[in-house]
Amino acid sequence: MRTELSFASLSEIETELLAVLAADTQTARGADVKPAPALLTTDEKVKSAAAAVLATGEFKAGANETVLLHAPAGLAAKRLLIVGLGKQAKVTVHSVRNAAGTAVRYSKPRGVRELVFALPSSEGLLAAGARAAVEGAFVGDFDPDTYRSDRKDQSIQSFTVAAPAGADRKAVEAAFAEGVVLGESQNFARSLVNEPGNKLTPMVLGARAAEMAKEVGIPCEVYSTDKLHELKMGAFWSVSQGSVEPPALIVMRYEPEGVKDGPVLGLVGKGITFDTGGISIKPSDNMEKMKYDMAGGAAMIGAMRAIALLKPKVRVIGIVCAAENMPSGTAQKPGDVQTAMSGKTIEIINTDAEGRLVLADGIAYAKQLGATHLIDAATLTGACVVALGMVNAGAFANDDETFKKFESALEVSGEKFWRLPLGDEYMDMIKSDIGDIKNTGGRWGGAITAAEFLHAFAEDTPWIHLDIAGVAWVEDSKPYIAKGPSGVAVRSILEWTRKFE
Repeated sequence: MRTELSFASLSEIETELLAVLAADTQTARGADVKPAPALLTTDEKVKSAAAAVLATGEFKAGANETVLLHAPAGLAAKRLLIVGLGKQAKVTVHSVRNAAGTAVRYSKPRGVRELVFALPSSEGLLAAGARAAVEGAFVGDFDPDTYRSDRKDQSIQSFTVAAPAGADRKAVEAAFAEGVVLGESQNFARSLVNEPGNKLTPMVLGARAAEMAKEVGIPCEVYSTDKLHELKMGAFWSVSQGSVEPPALIVMRYEPEGVKDGPVLGLVGKGITFDTGGISIKPSDNMEKMKYDMAGGAAMIGAMRAIALLKPKVRVIGIVCAAENMPSGTAQKPGDVQTAMSGKTIEIINTDAEGRLVLADGIAYAKQLGATHLIDAATLTGACVVALGMVNAGAFANDDETFKKFESALEVSGEKFWRLPLGDEYMDMIKSDIGDIKNTGGRWGGAITAAEFLHAFAEDTPWIHLDIAGVAWVEDSKPYIAKGPSGVAVRSILEWTRKFE
C-alpha cells in the first residue's frame, strides 16, 4: 500500500473517497436525548456537504459507524465517507486508529482502491493521529485469505493522510513515518502467524526472520539441534524431540551506533509453529488454530523489525524459540524430568504446557548474552483467556519500575494488557517432589503459575511476561480488523524499548 501525507484543503483533494471523522457532541443524558453528531474538521465545504445527512439523525457518530455520500456537493472527491468516533469526551488517538482501519475495510469490498483520511482538527490528535491513522490503515488492509485459489486482491493501493494546513509539519511527518513502520511491522507479524503449520515450520520461521533482518540491516543467526545440545537447552529440546521438524533458535541483535553502555533488553518469544499438545494431546475441535501458537515469537520478530528501522538508543537482543510440539515415539512423556539450560530440573506433568519450557531456555540464553531487562510474549495459557476474555492480554512483572515503563508504553500503543499478580504461594503450587519445578500447577491460577514458572528462570533480572493467548487471534471480524491474527504486542514492545533510551 502506497502511503502519502497531504496538507492540502480537503475540499480540493481529488480522490475516489474522502473519509472524515465525526463525534457525538451531546453531553446531556436521558432516554429522550438524541445524539448530536459533528464533523471534526474546519473545512466549511466538507461540513456543508455533510450537513443534510447529519441533520436526519440517522447517523449518530457511534464508534466506527459509517455513512457514505456519493458525488458530495462542492468537493473534488467522488465519495465522502463519514466515520464515527463515539462520544467526543471519550475520543482518543486510539479511536482515530480504529476509524482509519474502518475506512479502509469499508472501501476494500466496494472496489475503492485509493482514499484520503482527514485527521481531526483537534491539536492533541494531529501528530499522534497521523501515526495512529496510518497504523490503522495497514491493520485494516490485511486479510487472511492468502491461499484461496479464487482470491481477488482487494488491497488498498493508496492511502493518504490529510492534515490541516496549520499543523506542525515536521511533527506530523515524523509521526506519519513512524506509523508506516509500525503498521508494516505489525502486518509482518500477522503474516507469519497466518501461515499454516505445513508451510511455516520452525526452520522456515527462522529463514523468514533472517530475511527480514537482512532487509533492515541487523544481524540474525538461526541455530538448530546441535546448538540446543551445545547450550544444554534440555527444556527447549524436550518440546521439539517428538517432531521430525528440527527446532530453530533465532537470535536477532540490534546495536545502535554510539551506544556501548546502559541496559540491554532481551525480547524472548514463544515460537511453537504447531501445537498438538504432544502426548497430552489436545481435543480435535479448533486444533487447527494452533498454528497461531508462535504469535509471541512473531511479535518479537515484528518488534525487532520496527526497532531496527526506528533506531532507539538502546541495545536489544531478540530471541525466538521455535519448535513443533508433536506426539510420537520420540516425544517426551508426562513424568519425564528435563534439565533446563539454567541447570534447574523440570518434572513434566503435562506435555501441553510446552511454551513455558522453550521460554525457560530462551530467557536463560538472553541473560547469558547480556540482557539486563527481559520481556517475553507467548500464547501461553487458556487460563488467561478465562480470566480476561478476549479483550485484555495478561501481563506479569517482577519489577515495578520496569512495568511502569510498559504501562506508559500502552498509552501510546493503545493495546490492552492487565497486570496479574505473582507470589510465593503460586510458586509453591509448582514445586516438584522429584525435581526442582513442575511444568504445571493444575487448574487453579493457571496463568499465574505459568508466569511463576518463567519467573523461576528470570530470577532477579527485571522481567515482564505477556500472556497474549486471548488476543493474538481475532475470532470475529471487527469494522477495523479482519478475523485472524492480530499482531498484538508489536507496538507495545517497541514503545517499551523506547522507554530505556
